[in-house]
This record gives sequence, C-alpha cells and structure tokens, in this order.
Amino acid sequence: MKNIPIAIVDDKRLLRTSLAEQLQFTQQVQVLFTAEHGIDFLQKMEDRHVSELPLVVLMDIEMPEMDGLETVLIAKEIYPDIQFLMLTAFSEDEKIFEAVRVGASGYLLKDEKIAKIISSIIELLEEGTVPMSPIVARKTLAMLKATEKPQQADATAADPHFLSSREMDILQGIVSGLNYHEIAEKLFISPHTVRKHIANIYEKLHVSNKTAAIKIALKKKWFT
Repeated sequence: MKNIPIAIVDDKRLLRTSLAEQLQFTQQVQVLFTAEHGIDFLQKMEDRHVSELPLVVLMDIEMPEMDGLETVLIAKEIYPDIQFLMLTAFSEDEKIFEAVRVGASGYLLKDEKIAKIISSIIELLEEGTVPMSPIVARKTLAMLKATEKPQQADATAADPHFLSSREMDILQGIVSGLNYHEIAEKLFISPHTVRKHIANIYEKLHVSNKTAAIKIALKKKWFT
C-alpha cells in the first residue's frame, strides 16, 4: 500500500514538521495536514471533504487546548473508520490503558525509527494488528497479567501441546510484542505463513484477536 493519507497532531512545530517531511520522503504515505492540538485537528477535519480524510492519524498525548486522549475519544465518535496511532514520548501505564480505552489502535514511542512507524501504519491498515513499541508491549502484558482474574480453564486451551511447536513459537513471538514481519524474520518463514498459523492459533484457542490469545498464554503460564 502506497501514498497512505495520514495526519499528524503534535504541539511541537519542529517535531511535526520534521516527522511529516521524513514520512513524505518515503513516498509510502501522504501527509494531508498537521495540527498543533486536538481542537486544531477537529477544526481541520471539519473543513475537509469526506474523500480527503486521513486513514491514519499520528496523535500525540500531552498537548495544550485538547490533549490526544480527549481528541481520540471525540474523533472516534465522528470518524469511526479512522485509525488513531498514538505517537508519544510517554509510556506511563495509565496512559497506555487510557489510550486503548478511548479507541486508539496502537501506541508507539516517538524515538521509533521512521521505518518502524511506516510498517506499523501499513500493518494497522492491512492486517489489523495493534502496533506497540516493545517497551509498551512488555508493560501492557505485565499489566494484563497482574489484573488477570482466575477463571475456569478452557479444556481445549489448558495444554500448550494442543498447539503445534511452530504455533507455540509464533504465539511466543506475539506475547513478546513482535509483529507479523518480525516473527517471520525470526523464524525464517514468510509473513503469509505467520498469518495462516495465527489464524489456526485463534481457532484452536477459540479467540478472535491477539489480546485474547495473549491472555490465555499468560494465564496458563506457557512462557514463564
């Protein structure tokens, strides 16, 4: 996918300008506009035709006037099909969960390389993954584990040997916060093969998404 229309919202002018220039240079995205805070973003969205809206918005969290969390909460009601990828310098636990709660589709730190941001945007749109920087993924998994309540074990999910050795390798990669392409590279297989294995994992565990599969793996302590 090329020329993906995106928007950038950040209160630091130099940062958003630099980020826009670097992303545009890759020729894989088209930066439709930038905004300095939530109110500015919502106003610029109102002025655009529906055919000129971004598919993905890179959203900072800490901003004056209206911060990123409040902006996403409001914007998701108006533009439910737009994906919001939080791109921030903060990795506090409460910010992560709050961002997910209001409708964010991923959470990357600002020091990520441009290639990582681009691949996260593509995977978000094409594969429906939840992009997260490794440190954020580790924190999220730790919080899920800490808040997990004992539940009646699912008979089909009680034994890790219910999954094949390859499926267990891929599930471990998911738990570690790796994306499809990183898992494929680590295991020397194609991303397409990874997707097929993940579909099988979901079917065997009777889940429909990555978060649910991770919860089962953590609850069963398969990788501890």
